[in-house]
Amino acid sequence: MWKPPERIRYRTQPGEWPSAAVAGASKLFIPLDYQALSLSARTWVPAMVPWRATESGFVTPDNLDWYERFAYGQPGALVVEATGIRDTASGPLLRISDDRFIPGLQALVERVRAASNGQTRLLIQLIDFLTVRRRPEPEKFFARHLEITDRHRGALQAHDWSEDRVRKALTDLELEELKTILSPREFESLRFGYRERITDTHIAHIADLPESLPALFADAARRAQTAGFDGVELHYAHAYTMASFLSATNNRQDGYGGPIENRIRLPLEVYTAVRKVVGKNFVVGCRFLTEDCIENGSSTDDSSFFAQQFATAGMDFVSTSRGGKFDDAKQPIIGDAAYPYTGPSGYECIPSYLSDAFGPFGRNFAATAKIRTAIRSKGFDTPVVVTGGIHDFQQAQTLLESGTADVIGLARQSLADPDWFFKLRTGCGDEIRVCEYTNYCEGLDRKHKQVTCQLWDRTDLDEPGITRSRDNRRRLVAPQWQSD
Repeated sequence: MWKPPERIRYRTQPGEWPSAAVAGASKLFIPLDYQALSLSARTWVPAMVPWRATESGFVTPDNLDWYERFAYGQPGALVVEATGIRDTASGPLLRISDDRFIPGLQALVERVRAASNGQTRLLIQLIDFLTVRRRPEPEKFFARHLEITDRHRGALQAHDWSEDRVRKALTDLELEELKTILSPREFESLRFGYRERITDTHIAHIADLPESLPALFADAARRAQTAGFDGVELHYAHAYTMASFLSATNNRQDGYGGPIENRIRLPLEVYTAVRKVVGKNFVVGCRFLTEDCIENGSSTDDSSFFAQQFATAGMDFVSTSRGGKFDDAKQPIIGDAAYPYTGPSGYECIPSYLSDAFGPFGRNFAATAKIRTAIRSKGFDTPVVVTGGIHDFQQAQTLLESGTADVIGLARQSLADPDWFFKLRTGCGDEIRVCEYTNYCEGLDRKHKQVTCQLWDRTDLDEPGITRSRDNRRRLVAPQWQSD
């Protein structure tokens, strides 16, 4: 993963933890009610992909254990991982693309309800993504994947050569020579692996996305409602389909790209289709980017406009993130796929303890505050969820009191200690395991390994009844905590 050249080492310093009385009286634990969204506390566990589903997208016992463990901490809301709305292979990622997935998702809802004593609202994040293939061996790329054209033959002065001879000749060339012969997209596919873009409108199913996606998202939301979830979070962030429509890099010419009003058109149509199916009493919100953090990408001016439009349309919340794009991703090794969190924009999304002068904590706070102000200026009280290196009480309380956000989201800190919320509320803050932001978890995620935290995954490995990772070296959920 990319890191700032300064490489300044930071350590978390959570300061003094509050007593139960101080914590209980804080804004962090004041309930929130807005439209369909009703929270017992302003605490939120964002979606994190743990890679525990089956290869065909079904809920497993490991999924149930994972979400149950977060629910014991009784956060105000828990968002289930990015869950695919299409029936396409995506590794051990949950799917909600067919009714056959509903029973497993119902079991997940029941486990969370029981573990949280009904205190936690359960949402599921709905995602669409386009095809990304692994970086190929050059020999395989030229032998199987490259479509030979007259341009290639002309560059090689090989008009009378057989196709096999052209392919062999290309295989023998150096990269600098290939760069002058292959098109930019062909050269990228050789060096990074093939990747579809929403701007590839010469491909029929890409051109058809504005027609197909609203129904796909609406059907997925219906299944979530049937399974018993309290709501859905539409995934409009990072490197995936919907964020790509919002991005300033979207130059589609069909009315869904270019000007900012066109770029938000499909996200609003998706929301409208979802709301029509689930009704007004089911929570529907989105996660989106305050900034793309790439060259020529969207800025906070764009995202402020988007947020105003989402609020006007009737969303029950918006949750902010930043960066995490393919555009500046690091070249993968042969056999791996490009990963959108390996470049500078990826660092903005998941900063580590090695950072620049600003540091790894709070890189999204100012942009989130601007978005919330933009929403309020239009007369809406739409709750804004903020995330980004939050790990201590004072951080969280200051964000709420300053009007930066309305709800506090903790991802890596919740992974480090799923009981953060409960320990804090009961005056046991000194017992919280504080995240060190080494991004050990992100390294596992990148390899599609079961995600765990290094602060607990080697603890009490002989504990009866625990489940272990596929390599048998790590426990899969944090040890249970018992207050004195």
